[in-house]
Amino acid sequence: MPPAIVQGLPIREYLLVGLLSLTLTFLLTGPVRLLAFKIGAVAVPRSRDVHTQPIPRLGGLAMYLGICGGMLLAHQLPLLRRAFDYSLDPVGVLVGGGVIMLIGALDDRFELDALTKFAGQTMSAGIIVLFGIQWVLVWVPWGGNDVGPSGSLVVLDMNQGGLLTVLLALVLINAMNFIDGLDGLAAGIGVIASLATCTFSFHLLSQTSNDVVNYAPALLSITLAGACLGFLPHNFQPARLFMGDSGSMLIGLTLAAASTSAAGKRLPAEQGPVNTLAVLSPLIVVAAVLFVPLLDLLMAVVRRTRRGLSPFHADKMHLHHRLLEIGHSQRRAVLLIYLWAAVLAFGAVSLSLFDGLVVVWGMAIGLLVALLVSAIPRLRSR
Repeated sequence: MPPAIVQGLPIREYLLVGLLSLTLTFLLTGPVRLLAFKIGAVAVPRSRDVHTQPIPRLGGLAMYLGICGGMLLAHQLPLLRRAFDYSLDPVGVLVGGGVIMLIGALDDRFELDALTKFAGQTMSAGIIVLFGIQWVLVWVPWGGNDVGPSGSLVVLDMNQGGLLTVLLALVLINAMNFIDGLDGLAAGIGVIASLATCTFSFHLLSQTSNDVVNYAPALLSITLAGACLGFLPHNFQPARLFMGDSGSMLIGLTLAAASTSAAGKRLPAEQGPVNTLAVLSPLIVVAAVLFVPLLDLLMAVVRRTRRGLSPFHADKMHLHHRLLEIGHSQRRAVLLIYLWAAVLAFGAVSLSLFDGLVVVWGMAIGLLVALLVSAIPRLRSR
């Protein structure tokens, strides 16, 4: 069945789906909290933890059910159902997300070893690949035969595209898992990341005259944004429930799927550096939105291997721990990381929407403000 073109961007339908995901997640978090207490999925304070009282986890279950509810509503709406008619991406996320949520839930209850978790992460990433979520085109900054002097597009076969998708998913899953150390941190980063990806997806729909092939990434990102936002009131400091690995790994997998769905098959409308940048924008969004957790992941691996420890060995030297050490409160540290992520994420998206020079100046000012605010306690102490 060939792709179809529909008139009018279905903004209201997407907002309705996101609102349902938000509402369901918010309402289901209470029952999930009681379930976590009943089955013993409780985070007992450890030396590297910030919280001092036992707090239940398993919040990823409520988030996953919220995403499922939003997807179900989208399937019933005439316009958004086209995302299911012309793509298996939403179904792939539901199946792969369900698997990784169950793996995370088992870890929340029984503390699985790192190898078992990694195997589950790889299996979940492989599932979304089997449903067709994989890279087909990749922009590289050399050559000029395909898109002019600014670079070229490399066409990947199924094996190469699938491997690249699995690697991207594993990086995002573990990056989100690593940063989940302060109340509300991972949920807020999930909101920022998914809204930035959703913004680019809407721009993609507008550029392609509302081609329904591009409905899936917007649907994936808006349901994830709703689920994270619905969970945040229960998780912001002081948290009543942790999302656990069931939530952080679900966020990472869904972000990888949404970004791949938005950019993996993207073709430039015409040759030139502007469209090359449009092809590259989702990659910039992923790198910018998750700059903090990815940097945290790299620093943690280097730090632990230099000490002769496993890269998965836990400690209390993450970036959010360092913000606490220099004098920020938990809430202020979380809000600062929100600020850094928002400036980088929406700045990256804006590069494909507005004049590049204006965006660069705006990002520079935003980063300078974030840096000054982050350094206030250290400056006061001096």
